[in-house]
Amino acid sequence: MSHILYESEIEQISLELLRDENGYVILYGPDLLEGASPERGYSEVVLKNRLRAAINRINPRIPEEAREEAYKKALRTHSLTVIDNNEAFHHLLTEGVDVKFSIGEGKSRTDKVWLVDFEHPESDKNEFLAVNQFAVVENNVNKRPDIVLFINGLPLVVIELKNAAEEKADVQAAFHQVQTYQQVIPSLFTFNAFEVISDGWFAKAGTISSDYSRFMEWKSVDGVHVVDSKHEPELEPMIKGLLNKNTLLDIIRHFIVFEKSKEKTIKKVAAYHQYFAVNKAIISTLRASANESGHFAAEHPAVYGLPTVEAQPKGDKRAGVVWHTQGSGKSLSMVFYAGKLVLAEEMNNPTLVVLTDRNDLDQQLFETFSNCQQLLRQAPVQAANREDLKKLLSVASGGIVFTTIQKFLPEENGGVYPTLTERRNVVVIADEAHRSQYDFIDGFARHMRDALPNASFIGFTGTPIEKEDKNTQAVFGNYVDIYDIQQAVEDGATVRIFYESRLAKIELSAADQKILDERVEEITEDDELTEKQKRFARWTGKEAVVGSKDRIKQVAADIVSHFEQRLSAAEGKGMIVCMSRRICVALHKEIIKLRPQWYSPEDDKGAIKIVMTGSASDPLDWQEHIRNKDRRKAIGNRLKDPNDSLKLIIVRDMFLTGFDAPCLNTMYIDKPMNGHTLMQAIARVNRVFGDKEGGLIVDYIGIAQD
Repeated sequence: MSHILYESEIEQISLELLRDENGYVILYGPDLLEGASPERGYSEVVLKNRLRAAINRINPRIPEEAREEAYKKALRTHSLTVIDNNEAFHHLLTEGVDVKFSIGEGKSRTDKVWLVDFEHPESDKNEFLAVNQFAVVENNVNKRPDIVLFINGLPLVVIELKNAAEEKADVQAAFHQVQTYQQVIPSLFTFNAFEVISDGWFAKAGTISSDYSRFMEWKSVDGVHVVDSKHEPELEPMIKGLLNKNTLLDIIRHFIVFEKSKEKTIKKVAAYHQYFAVNKAIISTLRASANESGHFAAEHPAVYGLPTVEAQPKGDKRAGVVWHTQGSGKSLSMVFYAGKLVLAEEMNNPTLVVLTDRNDLDQQLFETFSNCQQLLRQAPVQAANREDLKKLLSVASGGIVFTTIQKFLPEENGGVYPTLTERRNVVVIADEAHRSQYDFIDGFARHMRDALPNASFIGFTGTPIEKEDKNTQAVFGNYVDIYDIQQAVEDGATVRIFYESRLAKIELSAADQKILDERVEEITEDDELTEKQKRFARWTGKEAVVGSKDRIKQVAADIVSHFEQRLSAAEGKGMIVCMSRRICVALHKEIIKLRPQWYSPEDDKGAIKIVMTGSASDPLDWQEHIRNKDRRKAIGNRLKDPNDSLKLIIVRDMFLTGFDAPCLNTMYIDKPMNGHTLMQAIARVNRVFGDKEGGLIVDYIGIAQD
């Protein structure tokens, strides 16, 4: 910039971009309060005459009385909390307002009144206003947000601007200003879709329940060019990319979720990488699902904006692979994808099959989807067994069904899985789609194709597909979208991961060190016995060295010392990954000897726990650590809670994939891992949390060699 921009200049630049690039009408806030016929009073946040006029424009076939009823419903609040009122209004905005009216002869009819024309964003039926200096008085407090964006008289976006040249007037100051607005003029935020904060260079968007770390940049206008914040300002792509009429209405309708838990509701809006990836995936799915005659798809592949799948023909049933690095919101992207796909007219009420390869992952992803039913417009269901899966997939249309891939195995070896449906509007959504997970060589893909011969397959993965993995490509196709680790860290979607080797701290004999240095493939609890036996000898030899009494004592002492130093520097939690359940129990015993105050036999107390599976036939001293699914989930919830006394867990396989605990910042690895398994595991510490600068991987086994 040639000179320092003042806040008023940043405001003017923003208004000009909204007007000249996006087609908004610009109004000065005080003009709405003054003059011969003012549009509003200080306490009114909706431009009521404009809302009523828009309802009439959009819904001319609905009787006037019913339109007036919808108008009143839109303005009504039902709760004392802003988030509840916001969610209720969002439902009316995106689903339409239900009304009932007489059609004569004693008969009545129900219909929907729409507040916004989502199908035709730029039509004359929608009115987009950018109002600057919009003063609101509530409870004798007067506040004046810099810019409020109105659609059909509804205040859907609040923009707060600061001047970075002034001390303490940066983007974070704008965030704190918006938080103040939410406290003192909450009525404005009943109708708010999201908020934008900027200092003229940096710009972020978030919702009324987002903390500062979850306000995210919007770095692209078209999903192709991503701005480099070191050299290019973020405000312009934010305005042109997110706040243009088409994207804004698309975001409001398809990319906002109210994620439910027992404790609270969290409103989330898609980041730019999620938005563009999902829309690419939708278009690719329509292409893959098309009949050969061309239904569902445009004629030329270039229309899809997907250079990586442009060679794929229409109707090939391969919708592609979305690779978004671990921790960048992949599960939520899958929710956005499912929510938008079920509304696609071309898909004619599709059935979605969400596929994982393990029961714990199936449960975790199912819970994410279940917490977002508002966006999915339906409740997902889990297949309990093969017969239940067959029943759920034999329906005429609709449904979101969760299952593990093992349920697609025939009941008899060498058998053929029966055809469940020949519909083309079935889409299989595979989580972590790569060969090592789904073992395509052994026939899972073939059995799925037998069961669902005309279904389309799309994969979402947090790790890249290996070049030599031709099977995954054969089932899913090419990449639809890529969001790698470097971009995720630059965007603040994840934090950096640091590595520290502690091998030198552990003293071993030369013979033991040689055994330890040998690369051994991992054996997981889910492997079949016959597969385990192939690698058992080498594995047990290494396990004996890793789990020797002297070595475990050394590792325990080093972890205690290291972790206490970590806690003294910054709050956070840790995870220890061991090679076997035997080592988990032995290491726990040694740590408790050093820090007996960390131990408690009760699940809801104590600073350290083991999370593992087992059975009654396991040794007696293992039994206190063997818990059922609900108890393991409760331990996981304790770890996720930054205020809970549980600080450290020991695992073998559990919680290494699909487990999201943002306060987790340290992982101690004492287990051979490589490839996808290693990448998935270390990503447990890359989640954004408060002022967490990064996650730390502490290596006791030599994973860097892999």
